[in-house]
Amino acid sequence: MSLSLKSQSSATAPESHSSLNSQLEPSSGNPSKRTSNLLRFAAWLAVFAVLIWIGIRSWGFFEDRASDDLGLTHVVQKGDLIITISEQGTLESSNNTEIKSRIRGGSTVTSVIKGGTNVRPGDLLVQLDTKRIEDAIGKNSTDAFVAKATFERTKADLARAELAIEAYLEGTYKSELKRLEQNLALAKSNLKTVQESFLNTETFYLKGYVNKYELQSAQLSVEQATLVLKVRQKEIDVLNDYTKVMELEILNGNLKSLRSKFKADEAGLRLDESRRDKAIEELDYCEVRASRDGLVIYPSSAEWKETPDVTEGGFVRHDQVMLLMPDLTQMQVKVGIHEAQVDRVKKGMIAKVALPDFTIDGKVESIASVAKPAGWWTGNMVKYETVISLPETPGLRPGMSAQVDIVLAEFKDQVLLPVSAIVEVGNRKMCWVKSPNGQAIRTIVDVGESNDVFMIAKSGVRVGDEVVLNPLRFVDGARQEALRTFEEEDSSSNRLKQTSNSSNINDHLVQGALDAK
Repeated sequence: MSLSLKSQSSATAPESHSSLNSQLEPSSGNPSKRTSNLLRFAAWLAVFAVLIWIGIRSWGFFEDRASDDLGLTHVVQKGDLIITISEQGTLESSNNTEIKSRIRGGSTVTSVIKGGTNVRPGDLLVQLDTKRIEDAIGKNSTDAFVAKATFERTKADLARAELAIEAYLEGTYKSELKRLEQNLALAKSNLKTVQESFLNTETFYLKGYVNKYELQSAQLSVEQATLVLKVRQKEIDVLNDYTKVMELEILNGNLKSLRSKFKADEAGLRLDESRRDKAIEELDYCEVRASRDGLVIYPSSAEWKETPDVTEGGFVRHDQVMLLMPDLTQMQVKVGIHEAQVDRVKKGMIAKVALPDFTIDGKVESIASVAKPAGWWTGNMVKYETVISLPETPGLRPGMSAQVDIVLAEFKDQVLLPVSAIVEVGNRKMCWVKSPNGQAIRTIVDVGESNDVFMIAKSGVRVGDEVVLNPLRFVDGARQEALRTFEEEDSSSNRLKQTSNSSNINDHLVQGALDAK
């Protein structure tokens, strides 16, 4: 206002004109006056904005409006309602020929065929590194030759040990026994001769032909011959009772030892030969070729991996599936059903599978009883793997993306109300129906099953009613209902808090009184 007055008096005097300029133009010498002018200008803009808003409210701009101002509307009709669960999945075969690595300890992939290639029998699929296996063939061959030489030497020693027992019994023992028996016979003969000589000497002594010393000498000869006979007999007894037994024990022990060594060397030879033969066999496994016609694909990697498990330069372990050759006549889709909905899915339910070019009907084949592991790659959502089997259909290929809609229920010829027309206020559901004069009239509805688009209207609306879509945006009454409910719930919450606080205070007072007593 002061700005307008000053502009009107600008023609009266030069002083007033200079005063006006001093107020409108920035003054580096008086910053407080400049700030005051800007604040007054902002205050006037705020006043004008309030006046404009009051005018709009007085014209009824936000009241329930005529047909042209209610936004989009929908005419209630009868129709079929299908309740579905929608999930994304990927096609795969339920019957795959697995091509596995047969190299013990694993190997490095030097080349691999491109996934999705159609092959013929004999086509090279995977080439694995051969250097480690060739080294193993050389080492195992050397070990096998050494084991063969050791085995043959032990075999010869065993044969000699078996012959040694017979050679001792039939040769050494008998020869020694015969020698000792001859010595015994000689001792017996010598004893007999000496005894006869003693008898003659004794006769001559009695007749006085010999003296007593000669008689004693003859007697000593008999005693000496008797001792020699006993020694010869003892030698035979020792040979039979001790030497023979001891020698046989030594020979039999050596024989048992060689037999055990023979078995060990034989087993070692078989083991080394088996390792050599296995390595030679595995050398052939380094070239993996197709056994039949078909499509070759990579197996599915873990969800957190960005590349296939089998790549050039990658390592594959023993018995790992490197490639798959799927049976295109037995296709399926695996999807994950959220834990909140899995109980509604039953085996045999119809599932509509939308593919890039067409849609086919499948059925629920199985539902996992254990949830898949949740992680950052699944958004930490718990899902149960569900298999949808598909009929034999031309054009199905593994890896195709599919939108799966499992049909939980289907209702025929029902009054359908758009979900976007419903406002839920407390325990009530209401919508706004357009009247003949173009006004939006609130009505409370009773609804049943619903999908993402429509609900079954049991009561409250009829076929032909025109309902307002998104009434919270276009109908002021809808906003007022929602606001009133919010205020009531907030007031109820505050009352509960006050009651709880009062109860806590009473509890403290009672406890204090008890403590005082």
